[in-house]
Amino acid sequence: MNEHGQLRGKTIVVTGATTGVGRGVAWEAARAGANVVIAARRQQELDELVACVTAAGGVAVAVATDVSDASAVERLAAAAASRFGGIDVWVNNVGIGALGPFWDVPVVDHARVIDVNVCGMIYGAHAALRQFRAQAGGGVLINLGSVESAAPLAYQASYAASKAAVTALGRTLRQELRLSGDHRRIRVSTILPWALDTPFWNRSGNRTGHSLRMAAMSSPRPVVDAIVRSCVQPRPWRPVGPKARFALVAARLAPGAVDRVSARIAGVEARLGDAAAHTPGAIHEPTVTGATVTGGVRARMRRENRSGPLRLLGL
Repeated sequence: MNEHGQLRGKTIVVTGATTGVGRGVAWEAARAGANVVIAARRQQELDELVACVTAAGGVAVAVATDVSDASAVERLAAAAASRFGGIDVWVNNVGIGALGPFWDVPVVDHARVIDVNVCGMIYGAHAALRQFRAQAGGGVLINLGSVESAAPLAYQASYAASKAAVTALGRTLRQELRLSGDHRRIRVSTILPWALDTPFWNRSGNRTGHSLRMAAMSSPRPVVDAIVRSCVQPRPWRPVGPKARFALVAARLAPGAVDRVSARIAGVEARLGDAAAHTPGAIHEPTVTGATVTGGVRARMRRENRSGPLRLLGL
């Protein structure tokens, strides 16, 4: 990508960096010559990623961070600025889920989703913007949102609510930067993807009774590319892919119809998955799972689809 040449020597902080989109962004940024500061809860997985980046000739520093801890996020920002003399880009890659009928999901799980996805996003944005305003060159804040901010899905109530908050946060921050006169040197970009095949589905809290999945799931690669592009060419909104763009337009033009279709899709998808025990997943405590960009969900869905229709018929 052309953006790679423009990333050389820049310092990029990536939260949620050990799996999924965050891992992909950290790897691509380091491959492009950026100084990458990676953050997540599990130190071991962070160290393994640093070792991979270093072996490939890149520069990466790991800072174990729970983004729902404001002090920990401040320490992350301070460590990055101290090590490299400032921060050019902060990638707020924050997102956990507790899926299932709203009333069946324990309220502590809903609260944890909001704590991480909203408070964690605010803590990261606050630390980043204070650093950007204090340094001469400004910076770019990238928040990972979702089309669910406008087109929510059944069984994902707290997740959808949190992503609506992310969208509103980006809009208000851009307004305030304009009022402060910083809008030309500090940019805020919100990335809006469709459902992605990442470890999110394997680590989320699950009260559906079935393995987690979603129709027309996309590869995380285009979202990784969109975030890397936004590091040097930030846009206020960046829907990723035709499915995301269509969902956002449809939600604006026909919200009632989108709600009916979304409910049907979520209901069918929930029953197509294999039987699964209720679990809080990794939302409260990190679990040991594969530290990968993709989650292998689409491969599992193809297997489930062969028996799923019989399950829906009760056979």
